[in-house]
Amino acid sequence: MSKTDQKNSGAPRLFGTDGVRGKAGQVPLDRATVRRLGASVVRALPPATSSPRILVGRDTRESGSWIEAELAHGAAGEGATVTSAGVVPTPAVAYLTRSATYDLGIVISASHNPFEDNGIKVFSGKGEKFTEEIERHVEGIMADAGWRVAAGEARELPVTQRVEPYLNHLCTVFPEVASLGPFRLAIDCANGATTPVAPQLFMGLGIELVVIADEPDGHNINLNCGSTHPDLLSKTVVERECDMGVAFDGDGDRAIFVDDSGRIINGDAVLLMCARQLQRERRLTANTVVATVMSNIGLELACRESGIELVRTAVGDKYVMEEMLRRGATLGGEQSGHVIFSDYLYTGDGLCTALNVLRTVAMTGRSLADLAADLTNYPQVLLNVRVREKVDLQTVPDVAAAIKRVEERVDGQGRVLIRYSGTEPLLRVMLEGRDELEIRMWAQEIVDVVEVNLGI
Repeated sequence: MSKTDQKNSGAPRLFGTDGVRGKAGQVPLDRATVRRLGASVVRALPPATSSPRILVGRDTRESGSWIEAELAHGAAGEGATVTSAGVVPTPAVAYLTRSATYDLGIVISASHNPFEDNGIKVFSGKGEKFTEEIERHVEGIMADAGWRVAAGEARELPVTQRVEPYLNHLCTVFPEVASLGPFRLAIDCANGATTPVAPQLFMGLGIELVVIADEPDGHNINLNCGSTHPDLLSKTVVERECDMGVAFDGDGDRAIFVDDSGRIINGDAVLLMCARQLQRERRLTANTVVATVMSNIGLELACRESGIELVRTAVGDKYVMEEMLRRGATLGGEQSGHVIFSDYLYTGDGLCTALNVLRTVAMTGRSLADLAADLTNYPQVLLNVRVREKVDLQTVPDVAAAIKRVEERVDGQGRVLIRYSGTEPLLRVMLEGRDELEIRMWAQEIVDVVEVNLGI
Protein backbone atom coordinates (compact mmCIF):
# COMPACT_ATOMS: atom_id res chain seq x y z
CA MET A 1 0.00 0.00 0.00
CA SER A 2 1.40 3.42 -0.93
CA LYS A 3 1.80 6.25 1.56
CA THR A 4 -1.17 7.98 -0.06
CA ASP A 5 -3.29 4.84 0.35
CA GLN A 6 -2.24 4.47 3.99
CA LYS A 7 -2.95 8.12 4.71
CA ASN A 8 -6.34 8.05 3.00
CA SER A 9 -7.53 4.48 3.62
CA GLY A 10 -10.73 6.01 4.96
CA ALA A 11 -11.20 8.31 1.95
CA PRO A 12 -14.80 9.02 0.86
CA ARG A 13 -16.19 6.51 -1.62
CA LEU A 14 -16.50 7.89 -5.13
CA PHE A 15 -16.84 4.80 -7.31
CA GLY A 16 -19.95 2.61 -7.20
CA THR A 17 -20.66 -0.70 -8.90
CA ASP A 18 -20.18 0.86 -12.35
CA GLY A 19 -17.87 3.85 -12.02
CA VAL A 20 -18.77 7.31 -10.75
CA ARG A 21 -22.45 8.22 -11.13
CA GLY A 22 -24.61 11.24 -10.30
CA LYS A 23 -26.55 14.22 -11.59
CA ALA A 24 -24.53 16.19 -14.11
CA GLY A 25 -23.36 19.42 -12.50
CA GLN A 26 -23.75 18.16 -8.95
CA VAL A 27 -21.15 16.48 -6.72
CA PRO A 28 -19.46 14.17 -7.68
CA LEU A 29 -20.08 15.29 -11.26
CA ASP A 30 -19.49 18.98 -10.68
CA ARG A 31 -16.70 20.64 -12.66
CA ALA A 32 -14.17 20.79 -9.82
CA THR A 33 -14.54 17.12 -8.83
CA VAL A 34 -14.48 15.92 -12.44
CA ARG A 35 -11.31 17.91 -13.11
CA ARG A 36 -9.64 16.52 -9.98
CA LEU A 37 -10.66 12.99 -10.97
CA GLY A 38 -8.98 13.45 -14.34
CA ALA A 39 -5.78 14.41 -12.56
CA SER A 40 -6.11 11.63 -9.97
CA VAL A 41 -6.37 8.76 -12.45
CA VAL A 42 -3.11 9.93 -14.01
CA ARG A 43 -1.45 10.16 -10.59
CA ALA A 44 -2.66 6.59 -9.91
CA LEU A 45 -0.67 5.22 -12.86
CA PRO A 46 2.58 3.35 -12.09
CA PRO A 47 5.52 5.74 -11.60
CA ALA A 48 7.24 4.31 -14.67
CA THR A 49 4.42 5.55 -16.94
CA SER A 50 5.90 8.56 -18.74
CA SER A 51 3.80 10.87 -20.94
CA PRO A 52 0.62 8.79 -20.47
CA ARG A 53 -1.91 8.61 -23.29
CA ILE A 54 -5.63 8.60 -22.47
CA LEU A 55 -8.59 7.88 -24.76
CA VAL A 56 -11.99 9.38 -23.89
CA GLY A 57 -15.39 8.52 -25.36
CA ARG A 58 -18.93 9.54 -24.43
CA ASP A 59 -22.59 8.95 -25.11
CA THR A 60 -25.11 11.49 -26.41
CA ARG A 61 -26.04 13.32 -23.17
CA GLU A 62 -25.80 17.09 -23.40
CA SER A 63 -23.43 17.15 -20.39
CA GLY A 64 -20.90 14.83 -22.01
CA SER A 65 -18.85 17.50 -23.78
CA TRP A 66 -18.10 19.68 -20.75
CA ILE A 67 -17.39 16.66 -18.54
CA GLU A 68 -14.95 15.40 -21.18
CA ALA A 69 -13.28 18.83 -21.29
CA GLU A 70 -12.86 19.03 -17.50
CA LEU A 71 -11.49 15.49 -17.27
CA ALA A 72 -9.03 16.19 -20.06
CA HIS A 73 -7.89 19.45 -18.46
CA GLY A 74 -7.20 17.73 -15.14
CA ALA A 75 -5.34 14.87 -16.82
CA ALA A 76 -3.31 17.18 -19.05
CA GLY A 77 -2.22 19.11 -15.99
CA GLU A 78 -0.50 15.92 -14.81
CA GLY A 79 1.33 15.45 -18.10
CA ALA A 80 -1.15 13.24 -19.98
CA THR A 81 -2.13 13.53 -23.62
CA VAL A 82 -5.90 13.08 -23.99
CA THR A 83 -7.53 11.97 -27.25
CA SER A 84 -11.28 12.00 -27.94
CA ALA A 85 -13.19 9.32 -29.85
CA GLY A 86 -16.38 11.40 -29.62
CA VAL A 87 -19.72 9.60 -29.33
CA VAL A 88 -18.89 5.87 -29.26
CA PRO A 89 -20.07 2.81 -27.31
CA THR A 90 -18.31 1.95 -24.06
CA PRO A 91 -16.80 -1.28 -25.50
CA ALA A 92 -15.32 0.70 -28.39
CA VAL A 93 -13.29 2.73 -25.90
CA ALA A 94 -12.23 -0.47 -24.11
CA TYR A 95 -11.12 -2.08 -27.39
CA LEU A 96 -9.36 0.98 -28.80
CA THR A 97 -7.58 1.63 -25.50
CA ARG A 98 -5.99 -1.81 -25.70
CA SER A 99 -5.41 -2.07 -29.45
CA ALA A 100 -4.01 1.45 -29.88
CA THR A 101 -1.88 1.12 -26.71
CA TYR A 102 -3.37 3.92 -24.67
CA ASP A 103 -2.51 3.88 -20.96
CA LEU A 104 -6.10 4.54 -19.88
CA GLY A 105 -9.57 4.65 -21.39
CA ILE A 106 -12.36 6.79 -19.94
CA VAL A 107 -16.05 6.60 -20.81
CA ILE A 108 -18.50 9.39 -19.95
CA SER A 109 -21.93 7.81 -19.66
CA ALA A 110 -24.68 6.88 -17.23
CA SER A 111 -25.62 3.80 -19.27
CA HIS A 112 -29.40 3.23 -19.12
CA ASN A 113 -30.16 6.21 -16.82
CA PRO A 114 -32.04 9.36 -17.98
CA PHE A 115 -30.18 12.24 -19.61
CA GLU A 116 -29.92 14.34 -16.43
CA ASP A 117 -27.53 11.74 -15.01
CA ASN A 118 -24.03 11.02 -16.17
CA GLY A 119 -21.07 8.93 -15.10
CA ILE A 120 -17.39 8.16 -15.54
CA LYS A 121 -15.94 4.68 -16.10
CA VAL A 122 -12.21 4.06 -16.27
CA PHE A 123 -10.43 1.26 -18.13
CA SER A 124 -6.84 0.09 -17.78
CA GLY A 125 -4.51 -0.07 -20.75
CA LYS A 126 -5.64 -3.69 -21.17
CA GLY A 127 -9.20 -2.54 -21.83
CA GLU A 128 -10.45 -3.87 -18.49
CA LYS A 129 -12.55 -1.91 -16.01
CA PHE A 130 -10.70 -0.65 -12.96
CA THR A 131 -10.76 -3.12 -10.09
CA GLU A 132 -12.02 -2.04 -6.66
CA GLU A 133 -8.43 -1.95 -5.41
CA ILE A 134 -7.44 0.61 -8.04
CA GLU A 135 -10.64 2.59 -7.44
CA ARG A 136 -9.82 2.83 -3.72
CA HIS A 137 -6.32 4.00 -4.66
CA VAL A 138 -7.77 6.78 -6.85
CA GLU A 139 -10.16 7.81 -4.06
CA GLY A 140 -7.19 8.12 -1.69
CA ILE A 141 -5.41 10.40 -4.14
CA MET A 142 -8.58 12.48 -4.59
CA ALA A 143 -8.85 12.98 -0.81
CA ASP A 144 -5.20 13.95 -0.34
CA ALA A 145 -5.16 17.71 0.37
CA GLY A 146 -1.43 17.88 -0.34
CA TRP A 147 -1.81 18.64 -4.05
CA ARG A 148 -3.87 20.88 -6.33
CA VAL A 149 -5.28 20.38 -9.78
CA ALA A 150 -4.19 22.63 -12.65
CA ALA A 151 -6.11 25.90 -12.98
CA GLY A 152 -7.30 27.45 -16.22
CA GLU A 153 -10.16 27.09 -18.69
CA ALA A 154 -11.17 23.64 -19.92
CA ARG A 155 -11.61 23.41 -23.68
CA GLU A 156 -13.61 20.92 -25.75
CA LEU A 157 -11.54 18.26 -27.48
CA PRO A 158 -11.58 17.64 -31.23
CA VAL A 159 -12.45 14.07 -32.25
CA THR A 160 -9.28 12.46 -33.61
CA GLN A 161 -9.58 8.72 -32.78
CA ARG A 162 -11.53 6.87 -35.46
CA VAL A 163 -13.86 3.98 -34.55
CA GLU A 164 -13.30 1.84 -37.67
CA PRO A 165 -10.74 -0.50 -36.03
CA TYR A 166 -13.39 -1.45 -33.46
CA LEU A 167 -16.00 -2.13 -36.16
CA ASN A 168 -13.51 -4.20 -38.16
CA HIS A 169 -12.78 -6.20 -35.01
CA LEU A 170 -16.49 -6.88 -34.51
CA CYS A 171 -16.79 -8.25 -38.03
CA THR A 172 -14.43 -11.08 -37.01
CA VAL A 173 -17.11 -12.32 -34.58
CA PHE A 174 -19.35 -13.48 -37.38
CA PRO A 175 -17.40 -14.43 -40.54
CA GLU A 176 -20.19 -16.90 -41.37
CA VAL A 177 -22.75 -14.09 -41.82
CA ALA A 178 -23.65 -15.36 -45.31
CA SER A 179 -25.01 -18.55 -43.74
CA LEU A 180 -27.69 -16.47 -42.03
CA GLY A 181 -29.46 -16.00 -45.36
CA PRO A 182 -32.05 -13.26 -45.94
CA PHE A 183 -32.66 -11.70 -42.53
CA ARG A 184 -34.51 -8.64 -41.33
CA LEU A 185 -33.22 -7.23 -38.05
CA ALA A 186 -34.72 -4.39 -36.02
CA ILE A 187 -32.32 -2.41 -33.84
CA ASP A 188 -33.12 0.12 -31.11
CA CYS A 189 -30.17 2.48 -30.58
CA ALA A 190 -31.69 4.07 -27.43
CA ASN A 191 -30.82 7.48 -28.94
CA GLY A 192 -27.43 6.74 -27.46
CA ALA A 193 -23.85 5.81 -28.23
CA THR A 194 -24.60 3.03 -30.72
CA THR A 195 -26.46 5.45 -33.02
CA PRO A 196 -23.39 6.38 -35.14
CA VAL A 197 -22.04 2.81 -35.40
CA ALA A 198 -24.71 0.08 -35.14
CA PRO A 199 -26.48 0.72 -38.49
CA GLN A 200 -23.08 0.95 -40.20
CA LEU A 201 -21.98 -2.39 -38.72
CA PHE A 202 -25.06 -4.44 -39.56
CA MET A 203 -25.65 -2.96 -43.00
CA GLY A 204 -21.98 -3.61 -43.77
CA LEU A 205 -22.66 -7.29 -43.08
CA GLY A 206 -25.52 -7.29 -45.58
CA ILE A 207 -28.32 -7.59 -43.00
CA GLU A 208 -31.61 -5.87 -43.81
CA LEU A 209 -32.24 -3.29 -41.08
CA VAL A 210 -35.12 -1.52 -39.43
CA VAL A 211 -33.70 1.18 -37.15
CA ILE A 212 -35.50 3.02 -34.34
CA ALA A 213 -34.48 5.48 -31.59
CA ASP A 214 -31.57 6.78 -33.67
CA GLU A 215 -32.13 10.55 -33.44
CA PRO A 216 -30.35 11.73 -30.26
CA ASP A 217 -30.87 15.32 -29.19
CA GLY A 218 -28.95 15.34 -25.91
CA HIS A 219 -32.13 14.80 -23.87
CA ASN A 220 -33.83 11.70 -25.29
CA ILE A 221 -31.25 9.02 -24.51
CA ASN A 222 -33.07 5.92 -23.10
CA LEU A 223 -36.37 7.84 -23.19
CA ASN A 224 -39.06 5.16 -23.66
CA CYS A 225 -36.59 3.16 -25.74
CA GLY A 226 -33.51 0.99 -25.44
CA SER A 227 -32.82 -2.14 -23.42
CA THR A 228 -34.79 -0.99 -20.37
CA HIS A 229 -37.87 -0.08 -22.45
CA PRO A 230 -38.06 -2.80 -25.15
CA ASP A 231 -41.82 -2.50 -25.77
CA LEU A 232 -41.30 -0.15 -28.71
CA LEU A 233 -38.87 -2.62 -30.29
CA SER A 234 -41.27 -5.50 -29.66
CA LYS A 235 -44.04 -3.63 -31.47
CA THR A 236 -41.70 -2.71 -34.33
CA VAL A 237 -40.53 -6.31 -34.85
CA VAL A 238 -44.11 -7.55 -35.18
CA GLU A 239 -45.37 -4.68 -37.35
CA ARG A 240 -42.38 -4.76 -39.71
CA GLU A 241 -42.26 -8.58 -39.80
CA CYS A 242 -38.68 -8.79 -38.61
CA ASP A 243 -36.89 -12.04 -37.84
CA MET A 244 -35.46 -10.60 -34.63
CA GLY A 245 -34.86 -7.37 -32.75
CA VAL A 246 -32.13 -6.08 -30.44
CA ALA A 247 -32.25 -3.08 -28.11
CA PHE A 248 -29.05 -1.49 -26.83
CA ASP A 249 -28.69 0.72 -23.78
CA GLY A 250 -27.40 4.28 -23.76
CA ASP A 251 -23.71 3.41 -23.82
CA GLY A 252 -23.97 0.23 -25.87
CA ASP A 253 -22.55 -2.30 -23.42
CA ARG A 254 -25.72 -4.34 -23.07
CA ALA A 255 -28.36 -5.84 -25.36
CA ILE A 256 -31.86 -7.20 -24.85
CA PHE A 257 -33.50 -9.23 -27.63
CA VAL A 258 -36.98 -9.68 -29.11
CA ASP A 259 -38.01 -12.76 -31.09
CA ASP A 260 -40.17 -12.69 -34.21
CA SER A 261 -43.38 -12.83 -32.17
CA GLY A 262 -42.36 -9.81 -30.10
CA ARG A 263 -41.40 -11.78 -26.97
CA ILE A 264 -38.57 -10.23 -24.94
CA ILE A 265 -35.46 -12.40 -24.43
CA ASN A 266 -33.11 -11.44 -21.58
CA GLY A 267 -29.45 -12.11 -20.80
CA ASP A 268 -30.05 -15.49 -19.14
CA ALA A 269 -31.38 -17.00 -22.37
CA VAL A 270 -28.53 -15.42 -24.32
CA LEU A 271 -25.96 -16.93 -21.94
CA LEU A 272 -27.49 -20.38 -22.33
CA MET A 273 -27.75 -20.42 -26.13
CA CYS A 274 -24.27 -18.96 -26.63
CA ALA A 275 -22.71 -21.23 -23.99
CA ARG A 276 -24.07 -24.32 -25.73
CA GLN A 277 -22.85 -23.06 -29.12
CA LEU A 278 -19.37 -22.35 -27.74
CA GLN A 279 -19.37 -25.76 -26.06
CA ARG A 280 -20.17 -27.46 -29.38
CA GLU A 281 -17.18 -25.67 -30.89
CA ARG A 282 -14.99 -26.57 -27.88
CA ARG A 283 -14.49 -22.86 -27.19
CA LEU A 284 -16.18 -22.77 -23.76
CA THR A 285 -13.19 -22.77 -21.42
CA ALA A 286 -13.54 -25.38 -18.63
CA ASN A 287 -17.24 -25.68 -19.56
CA THR A 288 -17.88 -22.71 -17.27
CA VAL A 289 -20.18 -19.69 -17.48
CA VAL A 290 -19.94 -16.78 -15.02
CA ALA A 291 -23.20 -15.06 -14.03
CA THR A 292 -24.48 -13.06 -11.05
CA VAL A 293 -26.72 -13.90 -8.13
CA MET A 294 -29.65 -12.43 -10.09
CA SER A 295 -29.62 -15.05 -12.85
CA ASN A 296 -32.59 -17.39 -12.63
CA ILE A 297 -32.13 -20.91 -11.21
CA GLY A 298 -33.47 -22.12 -14.56
CA LEU A 299 -30.21 -21.04 -16.19
CA GLU A 300 -28.19 -22.98 -13.63
CA LEU A 301 -30.25 -26.15 -14.11
CA ALA A 302 -30.17 -25.91 -17.92
CA CYS A 303 -26.40 -25.42 -17.86
CA ARG A 304 -26.04 -28.42 -15.57
CA GLU A 305 -27.95 -30.58 -18.07
CA SER A 306 -25.28 -29.71 -20.66
CA GLY A 307 -22.38 -30.35 -18.29
CA ILE A 308 -21.72 -26.62 -17.88
CA GLU A 309 -20.87 -25.14 -14.49
CA LEU A 310 -22.54 -21.83 -13.60
CA VAL A 311 -20.42 -19.68 -11.28
CA ARG A 312 -22.15 -16.75 -9.58
CA THR A 313 -20.79 -13.35 -8.52
CA ALA A 314 -22.20 -10.20 -6.92
CA VAL A 315 -24.32 -7.95 -9.16
CA GLY A 316 -22.21 -5.86 -11.53
CA ASP A 317 -20.42 -6.72 -14.75
CA LYS A 318 -17.06 -5.73 -13.27
CA TYR A 319 -17.43 -8.58 -10.76
CA VAL A 320 -18.27 -10.93 -13.62
CA MET A 321 -15.18 -9.73 -15.47
CA GLU A 322 -12.92 -10.21 -12.44
CA GLU A 323 -14.17 -13.78 -11.95
CA MET A 324 -13.75 -14.53 -15.66
CA LEU A 325 -10.18 -13.30 -15.48
CA ARG A 326 -9.48 -15.50 -12.45
CA ARG A 327 -10.86 -18.59 -14.18
CA GLY A 328 -9.87 -17.79 -17.74
CA ALA A 329 -13.57 -18.12 -18.63
CA THR A 330 -14.83 -17.52 -22.17
CA LEU A 331 -18.37 -16.38 -21.37
CA GLY A 332 -20.09 -14.47 -18.61
CA GLY A 333 -22.78 -11.90 -18.07
CA GLU A 334 -25.89 -10.60 -16.41
CA GLN A 335 -29.61 -11.11 -16.79
CA SER A 336 -29.86 -7.40 -17.66
CA GLY A 337 -28.04 -7.97 -20.96
CA HIS A 338 -24.40 -7.27 -20.08
CA VAL A 339 -22.65 -10.22 -21.73
CA ILE A 340 -18.87 -10.64 -21.96
CA PHE A 341 -17.22 -12.77 -24.66
CA SER A 342 -13.60 -12.78 -23.54
CA ASP A 343 -12.35 -14.02 -26.93
CA TYR A 344 -13.14 -10.52 -28.15
CA LEU A 345 -13.16 -8.16 -25.13
CA TYR A 346 -13.27 -8.25 -21.32
CA THR A 347 -16.26 -5.95 -21.00
CA GLY A 348 -19.93 -6.11 -21.87
CA ASP A 349 -20.53 -5.30 -25.53
CA GLY A 350 -24.06 -5.05 -26.93
CA LEU A 351 -22.95 -5.17 -30.57
CA CYS A 352 -20.70 -8.17 -29.97
CA THR A 353 -23.55 -9.91 -28.13
CA ALA A 354 -25.94 -9.25 -31.00
CA LEU A 355 -23.47 -10.71 -33.48
CA ASN A 356 -22.95 -13.80 -31.33
CA VAL A 357 -26.69 -14.37 -31.09
CA LEU A 358 -27.06 -13.95 -34.85
CA ARG A 359 -24.18 -16.37 -35.31
CA THR A 360 -25.82 -18.93 -33.02
CA VAL A 361 -29.07 -18.63 -34.99
CA ALA A 362 -27.14 -19.18 -38.21
CA MET A 363 -24.97 -22.06 -36.96
CA THR A 364 -27.85 -23.98 -35.36
CA GLY A 365 -30.44 -23.27 -38.04
CA ARG A 366 -32.90 -22.48 -35.23
CA SER A 367 -34.89 -19.30 -34.66
CA LEU A 368 -34.25 -17.06 -31.66
CA ALA A 369 -37.63 -18.08 -30.22
CA ASP A 370 -36.72 -21.76 -30.49
CA LEU A 371 -33.31 -21.26 -28.87
CA ALA A 372 -34.76 -19.17 -26.02
CA ALA A 373 -37.34 -21.88 -25.32
CA ASP A 374 -34.51 -24.09 -24.02
CA LEU A 375 -34.50 -21.96 -20.87
CA THR A 376 -37.23 -22.53 -18.29
CA ASN A 377 -37.51 -19.50 -16.03
CA TYR A 378 -38.53 -20.65 -12.56
CA PRO A 379 -40.99 -18.58 -10.51
CA GLN A 380 -39.31 -16.03 -8.27
CA VAL A 381 -40.62 -14.46 -5.07
CA LEU A 382 -39.01 -11.43 -3.41
CA LEU A 383 -40.13 -10.22 0.01
CA ASN A 384 -38.68 -7.32 2.01
CA VAL A 385 -38.68 -6.99 5.79
CA ARG A 386 -37.63 -3.87 7.70
CA VAL A 387 -34.98 -4.50 10.34
CA ARG A 388 -33.67 -2.45 13.24
CA GLU A 389 -30.06 -3.53 12.64
CA LYS A 390 -28.08 -5.39 10.01
CA VAL A 391 -26.53 -8.26 11.94
CA ASP A 392 -24.98 -11.48 10.69
CA LEU A 393 -28.04 -13.74 10.32
CA GLN A 394 -26.04 -16.81 11.32
CA THR A 395 -25.64 -15.27 14.79
CA VAL A 396 -29.43 -15.27 15.31
CA PRO A 397 -30.30 -18.94 15.99
CA ASP A 398 -34.00 -18.82 15.07
CA VAL A 399 -33.33 -16.99 11.81
CA ALA A 400 -30.41 -19.24 10.88
CA ALA A 401 -32.55 -22.34 11.54
CA ALA A 402 -35.43 -21.02 9.38
CA ILE A 403 -33.08 -20.28 6.50
CA LYS A 404 -31.51 -23.73 6.76
CA ARG A 405 -34.94 -25.44 6.69
CA VAL A 406 -35.94 -23.62 3.52
CA GLU A 407 -32.59 -24.23 1.84
CA GLU A 408 -32.97 -27.96 2.46
CA ARG A 409 -36.45 -27.92 0.86
CA VAL A 410 -35.29 -26.24 -2.37
CA ASP A 411 -31.90 -27.96 -2.60
CA GLY A 412 -31.16 -28.90 -6.20
CA GLN A 413 -34.48 -27.56 -7.52
CA GLY A 414 -34.46 -23.93 -6.42
CA ARG A 415 -32.49 -21.17 -4.77
CA VAL A 416 -32.52 -18.99 -1.67
CA LEU A 417 -30.85 -15.57 -1.75
CA ILE A 418 -30.99 -13.40 1.36
CA ARG A 419 -29.19 -10.07 1.55
CA TYR A 420 -29.48 -6.66 3.17
CA SER A 421 -30.27 -3.58 1.10
CA GLY A 422 -27.26 -1.36 0.63
CA THR A 423 -29.26 1.85 1.12
CA GLU A 424 -32.25 1.01 3.37
CA PRO A 425 -32.88 -0.87 6.66
CA LEU A 426 -34.27 -3.83 4.71
CA LEU A 427 -33.58 -7.53 4.48
CA ARG A 428 -34.44 -8.95 1.06
CA VAL A 429 -35.60 -12.57 0.95
CA MET A 430 -35.64 -14.07 -2.55
CA LEU A 431 -36.67 -17.62 -3.42
CA GLU A 432 -36.85 -19.45 -6.74
CA GLY A 433 -38.45 -22.82 -7.30
CA ARG A 434 -40.91 -24.85 -9.35
CA ASP A 435 -44.10 -23.85 -7.50
CA GLU A 436 -44.77 -20.16 -6.86
CA LEU A 437 -47.30 -20.68 -4.06
CA GLU A 438 -44.94 -23.05 -2.30
CA ILE A 439 -41.89 -20.78 -2.45
CA ARG A 440 -43.98 -17.76 -1.40
CA MET A 441 -45.05 -19.65 1.71
CA TRP A 442 -41.44 -20.60 2.48
CA ALA A 443 -40.21 -17.03 1.93
CA GLN A 444 -42.89 -15.76 4.28
CA GLU A 445 -41.76 -18.32 6.86
CA ILE A 446 -38.29 -16.71 6.89
CA VAL A 447 -39.74 -13.19 6.97
CA ASP A 448 -41.94 -14.01 9.96
CA VAL A 449 -38.97 -15.27 11.97
CA VAL A 450 -36.88 -12.23 10.99
CA GLU A 451 -39.65 -9.87 12.07
CA VAL A 452 -39.84 -11.51 15.52
CA ASN A 453 -36.08 -11.37 16.06
CA LEU A 454 -34.91 -8.29 14.13
CA GLY A 455 -38.00 -6.39 12.99
CA ILE A 456 -38.70 -2.76 13.77
